[in-house]
Amino acid sequence: MTNAQQLGKLVSVDPRKIWQHEAHDFTPWLAENLDLLGEELGLDLEIEDTESAVGDFFADITATESGRKAKVIVENQLVTTDHNHLGQLMTYASGQRADIVIWVATEFRDEHRQALDWLNQRTDDSLEFYGVTINVKRIGGSHPAPEFRPVAFPNAWQKATKTRERDISPRREKQRVFFQTLVDELRTNHGFTNAKTAHPQGWHWFSSGHAKIGYCAVFGEQSRVRVELYLDRDSEFNKQLFDSLNEKRAEIEQSLNETLGWERLDTRKSSRIALYTEGSIDSSERDLRELREWMVENLLKFKEVFSPYLADLV
Repeated sequence: MTNAQQLGKLVSVDPRKIWQHEAHDFTPWLAENLDLLGEELGLDLEIEDTESAVGDFFADITATESGRKAKVIVENQLVTTDHNHLGQLMTYASGQRADIVIWVATEFRDEHRQALDWLNQRTDDSLEFYGVTINVKRIGGSHPAPEFRPVAFPNAWQKATKTRERDISPRREKQRVFFQTLVDELRTNHGFTNAKTAHPQGWHWFSSGHAKIGYCAVFGEQSRVRVELYLDRDSEFNKQLFDSLNEKRAEIEQSLNETLGWERLDTRKSSRIALYTEGSIDSSERDLRELREWMVENLLKFKEVFSPYLADLV
């Protein structure tokens, strides 16, 4: 039997047979599996809320894109797109001051896909619109599997060009290039992130799987670079979690084989646990390669060591 004869047939399944009700079934499932949508779009999405009030209306899902802490609105339908949902999408986006707007539906009308394309062309890099179809497939007797397919999305190259021409300094562009290489390596070689795009800033945030708790790589002040676990929920939660982790300080540092900076930051909302080394974005290309290798190694170590503690404490 040839390999071709062993192949199964891909069969479409009506999404309504999987999720009977859009609000009661599909929205909760999507909120719990937001990483699947993020993986397809190249975004690290962290859920914030469902059915979040915007005036007299309710946004299906609000989230954060952790790479740059961008506000995300997700509007979903289990039918073909319509004008009402396009209007709701714009209302939610403005009411929540969204940076990323994602519209999920089983099918997109041409006029709605064109509307998202037009919005992407007319806005700058601070606002992104995505149109995504949701389908369900199975092979033979297999379990049904969701399939997200982008049909409208930002022209990343065009927006990056517009931004560089407008206000990105050579230093910011150097930061973007550095973190783009870091993001690509962590995604491609280690499955550490869904992110596909870095931004012109001196840091990049990677999701821990817990909302507003992340692993960061940062070019700090005084020629110091750090990798950190950053706690960025409300102040009371952050301090309690920090104190709980600090009680495990000896065993955490032993597992990492490193001495860490335990920074409760009592005058600020956030807290962090960091590992430092010397360096800056102005270092030589050779030194920047070594810094990137250092970041990769220690981000992976941080995730391996801290993940069990976060799963238990959060």
